[in-house]
Amino acid sequence: MSLAATAAFVATSSIPGQAASSLVMKYRCTGGIAGAGVDLEARMTPQVESGTMNVRWDMKYTSVQRFGSPGFFPEGSSLDLEGTVDISGAWTGQLRPRGGQSQGELVPGDYLDLPEGLSDSASITRTGTIRFKPGKLTVRFTPAEGEVKVNNNEPEIEYSGTWERLHPAPTYDDFLSDIEKTTEKNAVAKLDFVGTKVAYIGRREQNLSPIRVLIDGQQVSGGLVEPGKDRSGKDMTGTDTQEVLWTSSQLEYGPHTVEVINTEDATAYFDAFQVFTGDIPEPPKHEQAECELQHDPGAIDVDISGPTEDPTDDPTDEPTEDPTDPGEDPGEDPGEDPNNPNNPNDPGPGGNDVGTIGGENVIVVPQTSSSTTTSPKPTGPTATKYYRAQVAKTPSGGVETGVAPDENRPPYGLMATGMVVAMGSAGGGLLMRRRRAAHAGGA
Repeated sequence: MSLAATAAFVATSSIPGQAASSLVMKYRCTGGIAGAGVDLEARMTPQVESGTMNVRWDMKYTSVQRFGSPGFFPEGSSLDLEGTVDISGAWTGQLRPRGGQSQGELVPGDYLDLPEGLSDSASITRTGTIRFKPGKLTVRFTPAEGEVKVNNNEPEIEYSGTWERLHPAPTYDDFLSDIEKTTEKNAVAKLDFVGTKVAYIGRREQNLSPIRVLIDGQQVSGGLVEPGKDRSGKDMTGTDTQEVLWTSSQLEYGPHTVEVINTEDATAYFDAFQVFTGDIPEPPKHEQAECELQHDPGAIDVDISGPTEDPTDDPTDEPTEDPTDPGEDPGEDPGEDPNNPNNPNDPGPGGNDVGTIGGENVIVVPQTSSSTTTSPKPTGPTATKYYRAQVAKTPSGGVETGVAPDENRPPYGLMATGMVVAMGSAGGGLLMRRRRAAHAGGA
């Protein structure tokens, strides 16, 4: 494609050539973290600055439903959105506005915050009209690396059989000062989670029942967990709380189920599960949501015209040539004619939003599905006008006073002086001839 595309976040500002209108797109998102469906609104606004076309999308929820967390995650998970903008006309290609939002600590079903905006940009390398038309939107969730303890009173934990919640004295130091106890064989505590590893936390104490642990319905370790023994395998003589009694092997990231099952009619404790999430370099596909447009929002056309000619290299510099140079044509005007219909600084009657970027005229024409256009007030720059000097040509040898000599006054003084000189010359000649004649006679 003829556009050099790079990701960039551009804040809305008032700049020459900025689009005066936006397109409003309505999306319906389904699948993955969208659950039964989430409605979004995006507002697309193109901006032109320094030869670069930036496209920004502002996002917001428009339904009660929100994107929800798929599991227990520490602070730092990210919700990332990526839109598509098809480009046609002078250039052909696609922009992909992107944006992400970091999330706090999450439990299943927590609402996810949207990014404030999405953006992408492309270099303007040649003239012509280009059309920006929005397409589909993709939503991805990337979980943060770390672990989260899931207490025994969380609603996501399911119990079967008879369990009793205890609130022991603080000296026992159970997690969040409570613990579940059962004396029923085959009583179960179960958690559906999303992650890469899980641990079972309880008490070590004498005469406790052995525990069976299942992952996704299967026993992954050969033996039973023995909470009635210490780490060396000896019978307990006291009570240790918040003990990690069992940890799974590394699991593939995704949804899993963990179950702890009492195997005897004896006391068993359950304090918490600890869910781990390893480093996930790419957003999981199964949590991705796809969003489709619910209407035709139209498109935005941007007309990038060619560079205009400037009468001087720099209109702010002082002229380098003397405007009174005799070689200059007095009928030549270096300034712009404000009445010239081709004047690039004249936006024309009823013109669209006009500006100049890097010597290029930019006109943004919003287009809706019914092909209507808007005509904002002209915003083109003010032209610099140049004016002719008072003296078109200065006579040779004259003093550059800035005022030309009066060409209509007859030169009486000069004529009188000439006559006096001529008469004096004639009289002197006659006198000389008489003296020469007298001298010759006397000789």
